[in-house]
Amino acid sequence: MKAGWLDGIRAVSFDVGGTLIEPWPSVGHVYAAAAAQGGFGALDPLGLNLRFYATWKRHSARFDFTKDSWKKLVCEALVDLGDAATSPELFEAIWVAFMQSGAWRVFEDVHPCLTGLRERGLRFCVVSNWDERLVPTLRNLGLERQFECIVASAVLGVAKPSPGIFAAAQRKLGLPADQILHVGDTEREDRAGALAAGFRGVWLDRSCRENGADIRQLTDLLA
Repeated sequence: MKAGWLDGIRAVSFDVGGTLIEPWPSVGHVYAAAAAQGGFGALDPLGLNLRFYATWKRHSARFDFTKDSWKKLVCEALVDLGDAATSPELFEAIWVAFMQSGAWRVFEDVHPCLTGLRERGLRFCVVSNWDERLVPTLRNLGLERQFECIVASAVLGVAKPSPGIFAAAQRKLGLPADQILHVGDTEREDRAGALAAGFRGVWLDRSCRENGADIRQLTDLLA
């Protein structure tokens, strides 16, 4: 574990998915629940989960997080379901479901980390590759009020690792880039992207599988 992440830092920006929250119990479970509520029958959550992540893997490198892009991805992931795959009603049900608190779990270390950082006088923002649902989703999870600003890639039109999305957060915070620490669960989008923008960057690996990661849980920042 490394110490001194907060030296000279006045604000911390956070990624969201995989850093603050995760789908719960899984993407497939949320899809299946939305389908059942919409009258599309009982679907297998495990099978849906596998199809979603296989589809996501094919498109994630160029995904722009707009609603149209999500619609195309969901249709492709559900293609085995026949007409249901292209149902506007099913997509809307899934779209709305992922704004609700029941579709997500806030990691247990989030609130202790934010409390510890706030006691040190630090400010917070969000910098995330996400769509227009980010603010209402965080609001429904009771997290929105924790952050001075929330920057979503689809709203801004610029995604990590581009320096532009980090620069937008910097302008909102009104601080020099080197006084902002960004924390996220990917090496390329979060750590490397932050460093390229002049931020400090920390790579979080909750799986404990990546030897090059900086921290294993958010409370490691407080060491």
